[in-house]
Amino acid sequence: MAVSTKNLPIQVADDSAAPGTERTLAILEVLGRHRAGLSLTEIARELALPVNTVFRIAGTLHARGYLQRREDDKRFVLTNKLFDLSRPQVREKSLVVCALESLKWLRDEAGETTQILACANHKMTVLEQCVSSQAIKVSSTVGLQVPMYSCAPGKAVLAHLPGDELEKFYSAVTLKQFTPSTLATRSALAADLAKTLKRGFATDIAEGLEGIHCVAAAILDEYRYPVAAITVMAPSFRLKKDQFEKVGRMCVEAAEAITQRLLA
Repeated sequence: MAVSTKNLPIQVADDSAAPGTERTLAILEVLGRHRAGLSLTEIARELALPVNTVFRIAGTLHARGYLQRREDDKRFVLTNKLFDLSRPQVREKSLVVCALESLKWLRDEAGETTQILACANHKMTVLEQCVSSQAIKVSSTVGLQVPMYSCAPGKAVLAHLPGDELEKFYSAVTLKQFTPSTLATRSALAADLAKTLKRGFATDIAEGLEGIHCVAAAILDEYRYPVAAITVMAPSFRLKKDQFEKVGRMCVEAAEAITQRLLA
């Protein structure tokens, strides 16, 4: 489930010590709300800024690769540059680069879509994926964010968190029921995380979305801290419960291979 910011107001502080920075960030945020893009006039109207100011700032962002301007309607849209800058690294190695080989291997072995996700603000963010060649398949978009507790990769990470960080998660996040299978109470989630830690992989039995099953394993750094997770996702009619153990072992093997590349 994507996180929508459509209803959150964006304000430009006129009394800021750095008004140029405020306006630049406001433009990025408003374009984040309007993924289909906005024209210069529309951005200026939305933020109550002079068109000339928007033109200057948008031009700089475009020149530096943060914005793209479509040829057909001249609207500005965000690129993936900000997301690329924030992608996690371990020992100055790109997590995604180190994971690509294992993502492809896992996709080919399981025959389903595979993804690598990392945690940010108590949500899991899709960093990269290898899409299945099946006629009916499950996939999402890079950058999509989903609640940690309702997806297998999120639960794989939660299961390996130190106790104090897990407590912070419980304090900060309100557990909601997305499907009849969602673990929306602390006791149910805690019991599932204990199982995950014991067997080495997490499962998602249509807990985030009806009709989708996932299996995942945490990617650990040298301190055994979960920096990300690798997952297999598929329609529930094809990835059935009796396959979870086999696919889970595949996920564990893929996660361990990624860890080895990160630490080599």
